[in-house]
Amino acid sequence: MQIRPGACSVLVPGVLVAALAGCGGAGGEQLPQLSAATAAQLTGTCADLATRIAYANTTITAATSVPAGSLTVAGTAVPAHCQVTGKMFQRVGPVDGKSYAIGFEMRLPLAWNGRFFYQANGGIDGSVLPATGSVGGGGPLANALQKGFAVISSDAGHAGSLGPTFGIDPQARLDYGYQAVGKLTPMAKNVIQAAYGKGPDRSYIGGCSNGGRHTMVAAARYAADYDGFLVGDPGFRLPLAAIANMAGAQKYAALASTPGDISTGFTVAERQLVSAAVLGKCDALDGLSDGLVQDTRACQAAFNLDRDVPTCTGARDGTCLSAAQKTSIAQLFAGATTAAGARIYSSFPFDAGLGTAGWAVWKFTNSQQLDPGAVGLIWQVPPEDPATFNGQQFALTGDLAAMVAKVNATNGTYTESAMSFMTPPNPSDLGALKRRGAKVMVYHGTSDPIFSSDDTSAWYDSVAGANAGSAANFVRLFRVPGMNHCSGGPATDQFDMLTPLVNWVEGGQAPDRVIASARGAGNAGGVNADVPASWAANRTRPLCPYPQVARYTGAGNVEDAASFTCVAP
Repeated sequence: MQIRPGACSVLVPGVLVAALAGCGGAGGEQLPQLSAATAAQLTGTCADLATRIAYANTTITAATSVPAGSLTVAGTAVPAHCQVTGKMFQRVGPVDGKSYAIGFEMRLPLAWNGRFFYQANGGIDGSVLPATGSVGGGGPLANALQKGFAVISSDAGHAGSLGPTFGIDPQARLDYGYQAVGKLTPMAKNVIQAAYGKGPDRSYIGGCSNGGRHTMVAAARYAADYDGFLVGDPGFRLPLAAIANMAGAQKYAALASTPGDISTGFTVAERQLVSAAVLGKCDALDGLSDGLVQDTRACQAAFNLDRDVPTCTGARDGTCLSAAQKTSIAQLFAGATTAAGARIYSSFPFDAGLGTAGWAVWKFTNSQQLDPGAVGLIWQVPPEDPATFNGQQFALTGDLAAMVAKVNATNGTYTESAMSFMTPPNPSDLGALKRRGAKVMVYHGTSDPIFSSDDTSAWYDSVAGANAGSAANFVRLFRVPGMNHCSGGPATDQFDMLTPLVNWVEGGQAPDRVIASARGAGNAGGVNADVPASWAANRTRPLCPYPQVARYTGAGNVEDAASFTCVAP
């Protein structure tokens, strides 16, 4: 046993335990400090690795050497690695007779940093995306594989060719919800053991959207398996969010000036009008009018749709909203309800990013093309009949209350409800991961049109409430002003949260801010078309740990994060 220099900790095998009062974080609570990962080299050759992997219910289909530079991120070469592909639990579904398996790939660096990253994918899964590991936000300049992590990616137990009809199979539902993570994780660690002669010293899981949901579910169900959880724009109550989005589609259809085109219920000119009105009331609340609303909560009190946006006295022309629009849109932002007035999901904050294509596609397209199939075929009990299912009709005319009831239902075939298999059990109770020294970093765009940052903020408040009023010593939430779903919007949406998460998990350095950049002209990670022309192309801002907000100090370059400080609202 030894004291680690410069730290309030005692070193024991694999764990650093706080040794001095007041060194543990909130309220002087002392939490374990996990030790840092150590590097290793791939043993043997990639070609022979397939013969050295033996794990139950697993078939390795290939092990292929990938030279350095075959993959790049933001123009930077990804180092040489070994790509291993395979399947777990191959079977034929007893209900639909279709073939199922959990398909995966792993990418194992020749020079490994001793860490494992589970790449949790988005949407309804179904594709084994390249196992590179996102660091967060849009236009990443690095990824986990490039940093030396061993990374896994999977299809979560079904082929994308099935679309949402995989939900007819009860086991495929459960694999998609949470069981694929539980099955893949020990297998992946076994592969790493075979590849490097030791298992991972530290394990991380992360993703955005449904990937954020996977990560939150893992934090609740698999706390012992991971040391760091990187959660982006999480749909952790995804079935309810999808139903609420269809509730919006029904209201926008009723407002539409062109029948059959629900986007005419709230046109781009009208959405830009509302965003401008929000900025007019809220932009300066953080000490600077710069096109960003930093104090989201104060903005909701300052902005009133009925008062602050002109009401049309004649035809709608993009300079006003009709009285009917104001009523319906205000209701949707307050939180969509059933016909009886029961809240379905969450409120959404008024923000500056409503006028973008990224906002519109979720409200007007995905609400009719993605959400109905997910609700009707993957989450309802019983599911709709795939042979006769009409997704658009379901979205625009379906009974919302009945949908809510069915995603909470079970029967003899589907013995676990969607609200059970898709959501984290006891989401405010993260005591298991807290007690072992694991950490959670969450980010969420305040202009996300499908999963509300209000919902994630309320979840964080509940976690704090379960931890004597503060969870900042093991969970931190960073809201991203103006960002749409996972990226885009008038936002500084380019950031790396994986590096500070590792520094927190393994070095005890709690992140007091994360620097985020705009992706203007010339950005190596890709240009964000929503960046306003008035901004510097490389504008930076601090993302602050909630409930803190960024405020201008009153001096310094307004395009530079150094001119802002994170303060209590």
